[in-house]
Amino acid sequence: MTERIRNIAVGLIVRDGHVLAEEYSATVRYGGFLRAIGGGIDFGERAEEALRREFQEELAVEIQAAELLAVTENLFTLAGRRGHEVVHVFSIRSDELERMPLDERRRIIDGSSTAGWWPLDELGDETLPMYPDGILDLARSLAG
Repeated sequence: MTERIRNIAVGLIVRDGHVLAEEYSATVRYGGFLRAIGGGIDFGERAEEALRREFQEELAVEIQAAELLAVTENLFTLAGRRGHEVVHVFSIRSDELERMPLDERRRIIDGSSTAGWWPLDELGDETLPMYPDGILDLARSLAG
C-alpha cells in the first residue's frame, strides 16, 4: 500500500449541548468511536463542495450554510495501519438535520455506520472518543 496524505472535509452541527456525529462500533481490531461526518476531497473539488457532496451521499441532506472553522492535521493508527489526514472542518447549518430528534439514529447510506446526536459532556478519550483529533474542542467552542 502506498502511503499518502488524505485531504478530507467534515462538518460540525451543535445543538442543545449535542454534536452530530457518525458512530463506528467496536470490533476485535479497535474500540468504538465517533467521527465528524464528511469525507474525501476529490481532485479539482473545493473542500466546501466535497463537504456538501458527502452529506448528500451519506445522509441525503442539503447543507444551507458552511463556514470554515479550521484546517487541522491528523496522524493516527487504526487497526494497525497508519493514516495521515489534512482536515477542513466546517461549521454547518442543515435545516433537515437541525429538525432531527436528539434520540434518532440514521443509517449512513453508503456504509454500515449510523449518525446521530451525542451529548458533548459525555464524549472524550476516556469515554467515547471522537475524531479527527481536536474536533471535540471545536464542537465545544460552537456550543458556547
